[in-house]
Amino acid sequence: MIKKGDRIFYRKKNDFKNIVLIEMLKFIADKTNIALSPSEKKSNKFAIDSSIDSESEKIIKILIKGNASDLKKYLPIEGNMIKPLYLFLDQEILLYAKLRNLKFKKEKKKKDKIKNFEDEFEKKHPEVKRAIVNSLLELYA
Repeated sequence: MIKKGDRIFYRKKNDFKNIVLIEMLKFIADKTNIALSPSEKKSNKFAIDSSIDSESEKIIKILIKGNASDLKKYLPIEGNMIKPLYLFLDQEILLYAKLRNLKFKKEKKKKDKIKNFEDEFEKKHPEVKRAIVNSLLELYA
């Protein structure tokens, strides 16, 4: 995912996922030989704050539309785009941010019918989001 000498760019936002992503990238940069780039043009990787919640929702929408050929876009590495938070739930990321006393801005996202269905299903059957993402990973492993 991240190799020695990589220059990683990320967008600066104040939501909890992005704040945790930035902290993770800074930690990795301190311990290894990678650099965080302020410019997208000078970087060779682009990190986004995508989690299991957002990925599973996108996968379900793609499957409903019948565009299975587009599923490769939702792997943890797609070209120069990397998703370091890919295997974490939003709840886990939020808990980490709160435990570390990270300052972030709470954002309310609009929920559509699919997201509501998925969240309700997750309450009754924990790990369903993780199962969706793991199934995708098994398809392309």
